[in-house]
Amino acid sequence: MEGKDPELSRRDFILQAGFSGIALTIGLPIYGTGKVNFPSSGIRPGKDLMSWITLDQSGKVTILCHRSEMGQGTFQAIPQIIAEELELHPDQVNIRFAPANPEKFGPQPQEGSFSIRGWYQQLLKLGATAREMLIQAAANQWSVAKSSCYAQNGQIIHRTSGRALRYDQLIEAASKLTPPEQVSLKHRKYYKIIGKPLPRQDIPLKTNGSAVFGLDKKIPGMLYAVVERNPRFLGKVKSFDDAAALKIPGVKHVLKVHRAVFANLCEGVAVVADSLWAAIQGRKALNVIWNDEGFDHQDSEQLSEQMLQNLKKPGPSQKFELAFQESEKNIEAIYETPYQSHSCMEPLNCIADVRPDRIEIWGPIQEANWTQADLSERMGIPKENVTVHMTFLGGGFGRKAFTDYPHEAALISKAVKAPVQVVWTREDDMRLGPFRPGASYVCRGGIDKHGNISAWQTISATQWIGQEWSATPYPAPKSSSYNEGDLEGFLKPYFKSIPHYSFADVPTRSPIPVMWWRSVSASTNAFASESFMDELAHAANEDPLEFRKKHLPDARYQALIDRIETASSWTSRGKKEGWGLAIAECFGSICAHAVKMSRKADGKIYIDKVIAVMDCGWYVNPDIIRAQVEGSIIMGLGAAIKHATTFKGGKAVQQNFDTYPMPRIADSPQIEVHIMENNEKAGGVGEPGLPPFAPALCNAIFDLTGKRIRQLPFDLDKI
Repeated sequence: MEGKDPELSRRDFILQAGFSGIALTIGLPIYGTGKVNFPSSGIRPGKDLMSWITLDQSGKVTILCHRSEMGQGTFQAIPQIIAEELELHPDQVNIRFAPANPEKFGPQPQEGSFSIRGWYQQLLKLGATAREMLIQAAANQWSVAKSSCYAQNGQIIHRTSGRALRYDQLIEAASKLTPPEQVSLKHRKYYKIIGKPLPRQDIPLKTNGSAVFGLDKKIPGMLYAVVERNPRFLGKVKSFDDAAALKIPGVKHVLKVHRAVFANLCEGVAVVADSLWAAIQGRKALNVIWNDEGFDHQDSEQLSEQMLQNLKKPGPSQKFELAFQESEKNIEAIYETPYQSHSCMEPLNCIADVRPDRIEIWGPIQEANWTQADLSERMGIPKENVTVHMTFLGGGFGRKAFTDYPHEAALISKAVKAPVQVVWTREDDMRLGPFRPGASYVCRGGIDKHGNISAWQTISATQWIGQEWSATPYPAPKSSSYNEGDLEGFLKPYFKSIPHYSFADVPTRSPIPVMWWRSVSASTNAFASESFMDELAHAANEDPLEFRKKHLPDARYQALIDRIETASSWTSRGKKEGWGLAIAECFGSICAHAVKMSRKADGKIYIDKVIAVMDCGWYVNPDIIRAQVEGSIIMGLGAAIKHATTFKGGKAVQQNFDTYPMPRIADSPQIEVHIMENNEKAGGVGEPGLPPFAPALCNAIFDLTGKRIRQLPFDLDKI
């Protein structure tokens, strides 16, 4: 999901300040009125100077993180950006979460690896603007030229006299100044903390147990609820018997409830008790009869067959067909990827306290603004009276951006007239989704007499996430709609270097709910694309790395390929080793993986090493990047060889980690991460490291064994 242009003019700055609160909210001209919004009580040290920045009596500065923190590092990176331009030492900075408030903090979604790449320029300008106002305040107090003063470590210093004033001593005066029209941002070579591997402030909290996740949060008078939900997604409650449940000590209420899942209302029966244990026992005692009529009860085999049939539906692309037939060599392959569960370490949970005129929400919320707006509309409460408090998230991966679980919690709280924490069990979470959609691809390619790709066509069949909100199925694409599909993960230079490069999507309809999953469509697109690229390279009798270099003439790609060639010692790789390469581009970044494999004495093949090169342009903290790439590789490893969600009779088969195994420490290969240095715009880092792993792994297996893997997941021990 893309945001607005990150360039921030003064007009935008004031607009943001007045209406979306990016910057000053006190002593700031209100956009369009020419008036200044002075607070009636005046400003004192210890009061808010800005929406984002608070100074206390000791000179400590608290910077808000307006995005959720689910392990991806925004809790450290966003304040690190502001502190750089505000001239603060990291030890002077506290970090805490901002509540949902688009008027103050702008959009707060956490998806598409967008927090830094979408807003870093505004955040830099926010810090620089505050710095300049503090300098001006000090210069006014000393009656000296502003140019004779500078900021350093939370102080304004007068160059010639050496006089100094702390920020907290200037807060009142600074807050009454008009923001400057222009501020200068530091050149990158002068950065003191950006680009440095500063330790994350959330790590000690998470290792000593003091971090507050959703499940840790408690509210006075809070009750607990669990919900028996239909595992067939669209089934309705026909009837239920609550007599036994109500006999469980602690059970207070049993009620029918629903939650909005895209265009559908999914029903369930909630048991509300004074403890989570009592609620779970009450749920076990329920007797619910479901009405499962009126929709398909699909199996995975039916879904797969449906997708394979859909691959045949698009109309022919005449130019491609002609070039394909005239090629020296033609190859065609089908790739399949499965549905996946998000399986966040912290299962879904949410506290809702619904009163007649307001709502408060606490929990692991990945998209605070969306939750606020959705609850406002569905519950009939003005948005300004819906408060969403973010906690740490034990993983999110797109699932916790969805609004169904806060909606369900709010309905239960309203019905029982008390604050309620709704807790999903692991089984609830894993069997109800929404899931990453499975996908099938047919790739066709031609090689000309010079060993170049002369034509390439990819057709995919999958459930479109965007279609989930529509009750009307999308039609299959026509020949004129080639190259209008979802291209996440595909490499843009191919469109220039490969003649007749075409792509089409065919929507697959199913009652199974699907949702964004880490790296979204790139997680499956790249498997098909980069596996087929490897097949084309071998068909052309060329080295896979050199073949990619030939078809990716863009200088940025050439530098990336050179780096992974050097880092992997590609040209001197051993004859008994298997090496695979893959490159993917998504969310503004390019990532390449080289996977090394070998067969050991026990006869099995093992992943010896993964070498990753990340080009995310301008970046904040290299340690966060390395952690994100490592996490992406391990998550990609699980999706490639460990787990999949399958369906039988319209129900998810896998319900816990015994049937949906995760990679363990022994499965984890050595990982080496390299970061490209250039002057490109900031790209995402939380997701681009996942898509190239599976194709690089499968390409390495082919190099070692000659066996081509075209369907995920697979059993590595059986290769």
